[in-house]
Parts: sequence; C-alpha cells; structure tokens
Amino acid sequence: MKILVTGATAPLGAAIVWELLASRDVELVLAVGREPTPPRPLDPSARPDPRLVYRAVDLTRPRALHDLVWGEARELGIGAVAHDMLHRSAREEGRRVHAQNVDAVRELVLACTDHPTIRRFVYRSFGEVYAHRHATSDLIDEDAPLDFDPGAPQWLRDRVEADLTVCARMAGPLGIAVLRCAEVIAPGVGSQLWDYLQSRVCLRPLGFDPMLNVLSLPDAARAIGTALRSTAIGAFNIPGADTLPLSVAIEESGRADIPVPGPLLAPLYGLRRWVAGFEFRYGMNVRRFHFGGVLDGARARRELGFVPRAQVRWPPGRQHPRFERPGARAPAGA
Repeated sequence: MKILVTGATAPLGAAIVWELLASRDVELVLAVGREPTPPRPLDPSARPDPRLVYRAVDLTRPRALHDLVWGEARELGIGAVAHDMLHRSAREEGRRVHAQNVDAVRELVLACTDHPTIRRFVYRSFGEVYAHRHATSDLIDEDAPLDFDPGAPQWLRDRVEADLTVCARMAGPLGIAVLRCAEVIAPGVGSQLWDYLQSRVCLRPLGFDPMLNVLSLPDAARAIGTALRSTAIGAFNIPGADTLPLSVAIEESGRADIPVPGPLLAPLYGLRRWVAGFEFRYGMNVRRFHFGGVLDGARARRELGFVPRAQVRWPPGRQHPRFERPGARAPAGA
C-alpha cells in the first residue's frame, strides 16, 4: 500500500502516519502538512523511516493541490488517501477557515476522482454532524438526521458541509469511506470536551447527566488504517471504547463537578472564553449536554471489521470504581 495522508503534523494525522508505518503492508506514506518539518516519531530516538516522504503543501491553494495529486502522488503510485486536514479551532471563523474545512476537501476528492492510481479515499468526519434533539434516539446510526441548523457555529456548519461534499461523490469510481468519529479526547485535536475538562471547576446543566461516548487517539488512527485497507463504501460511525456519564468524565479528570441552571451556562462559559481564551463554547454543546447520544458502531464492525479497544487517557489517569477498565463495557456496536 502507498498512502497519502493530509494533516500529517496535527496529533491525529501524525498518529495515522505512525500507525500505517507500523504495518509491513505499507510500502510508502506521502505525508502532507503545512508545517516545514515532518511529524515527530513516537520514539524520538528512532531512526528515520525511509518509507516516509513529507511535503509541506497548502491544500487551500488549488494549483498546489492539483500538482501534489497529479504530480508527485501519481509518480509515486499512491493508491489511497486519508484526509484529516480540518481547522481545529472553534474560535476562528471566516473564508480562510472555510477554505481549509470545505473547499480543500472538495478539490481533493475531485482531484482523486478518475486518478490513474488512487482508488481509495477515506475522510475523517465527526459524530458532531448529527442533530441532537430530545426526540433523537440515544443510539445514533448512520441514518440519523444531520444538523442543518443555519444558526450553528461555523465549526459545525463546515463539518456538515464537508461531510456531505464527500458523500456526494460516493456514486463515482472512487471508493469512498466517510468515518464519523466520536469525539477524540486528547490534547491538540480540537476537542471541545477536552477543553471543557481543562478547568478546575466544570459546570454542567442542573438535572442533566448525559451519557457520552469518546474515542482515544490510537483507536481513531486504527479506524482510518482499517478503512484504508477495506473496500467498503459509505458512511461509518466510529465509536470509542469509553461510554460514561458526563459527571464521571469530570471526576476522571480530577475536576470539581458543579451543577448550574442551564440558562447561566452560556454566559458563564462565554466569559471564561473571553477572559482565559479557552475554546469550549457551550452553545455548541448544549444539546448533547442535555440529551446525550452514543454512536452505533455496528456497521463499522460489520463492514470494516473495526471494534474500539483503547480507553481514553484522562488527564490524571485515575479510574472510577463504577466503570471497569479496560474492555469491561462494550461500546455501542462492539
């Protein structure tokens, strides 16, 4: 296998690169990022892997993207693409962010269509694209409605648009898999929940303690590697191995849990963001903090052969006695 990986210097992109290079069936990884240096190896003392080729390319520039796909990728015989180059910050908005989140995705999937060597395209999407309502099932499958709220933040609107942009090309000759991943809990990945848990005190809506399902960084990378090796086409939910109440996630992280009347949370977290520069936006999370929702991973298990197995590493690394580790609780669809 020869694979092109975008977003390779971000935490998940780097994890995908090293996950692939750990397998003997991978002949070459063409890693693409915007930084001048390649992703750092997991072991700093390890020797450079000759199968890794890194290129700093701005994929928001159509000419640069075209030259990469129809130039070096064709010359190297790249057969598959893993795309994970979305803007991680929920605070930044505007045309430049939309160009990275949506326009680059559209141009990349179009450039890969009818390509002489590329036959597989795996796009990392997000479980957040689903609409969370009081009438929504607690177990969310791939047929659940997406969130088309025009008043949603650009972070969410861009992800829904990018997901649909890739899904619209599934009828073509390119084998496309869209992985709607549960929230990845790790530093630097743009996780709203990770940022929420950085406060010493975590406020949650009074009278609500929703169930959450979260994904570890190793499992997210493994899911993408599994999808690259598969021929299955379509959208696939990728749940994590941890399903737990919000209050337990707060306790696992060693934070104080304080229930607060719901109407106060948006202004309080808006003030926190303004004063301390945090990323968490309560308006983006209000529905799941009230209604919850867990991704059904049955289709990914059945068609991709993916089952989550790595638990999230909460900051203090503690374990709650009511929730056994590891593998005692089967995640949705496992």
